[in-house]
Amino acid sequence: MSFISVFDVLGPNMVGPSSSHTAGACAIGYLARKMKGQEELKKVEFTLYGSFAKTYQGHGTDRALLGGIMGFATDDIRIRDSLQIAGERGLEFSFVPDTEEADVYPNTVDIRMVGVDGSEMTVRGESMGGGKVRIVRIDQVKVDFTGEYNAVIVTQQDKPGVAAHITKVLSERHVNIAFMRIFRESRGEKAYTIVESDDPLPSDIREELLDNPNVGEVMIIEKQ
Repeated sequence: MSFISVFDVLGPNMVGPSSSHTAGACAIGYLARKMKGQEELKKVEFTLYGSFAKTYQGHGTDRALLGGIMGFATDDIRIRDSLQIAGERGLEFSFVPDTEEADVYPNTVDIRMVGVDGSEMTVRGESMGGGKVRIVRIDQVKVDFTGEYNAVIVTQQDKPGVAAHITKVLSERHVNIAFMRIFRESRGEKAYTIVESDDPLPSDIREELLDNPNVGEVMIIEKQ
């Protein structure tokens, strides 16, 4: 018999009428922003699919996504005013509904983030219901993680020894690995290693992970 939590029945603490369209959307935005790191954002573009595209204004999905990008938690009342707050902060934003693409999960969004230095990252997220989400693509690489654990995401070249380097660093810092998966474009090309852990991640672990010539970027995401 499977166990059903009271939180699966009641849903998360949230601002808005729908756990899928508001809480889930906010969580996706929040994760995407964490993945972009500390760099200030200049512009963000949301491409909405499925029911997100059809009802994003009525269900507050637009405000929730933008609130998440600005670091608001799902129960932060500032979500209601996130469009205005983003304007006051000088963050350019747009929402593009795509009602033609059918081969996507019903509550899906692509978030294209542009930093003040011109660097870009696009993250695809899916809202699964009950406030649960998963990230399924980073730029052009298919990935899969939920944000329910503390995570470190390493951008790397698909070369021998990188995975061993990552596990060695984490082991030496006594980080207990819950899940570890590697996703890549193709052999020898760009890849992502995603490590999820129950434990908080040491704040200075990023520099140690970067101490490998095939590691390009390290993203540390603490669970919300």
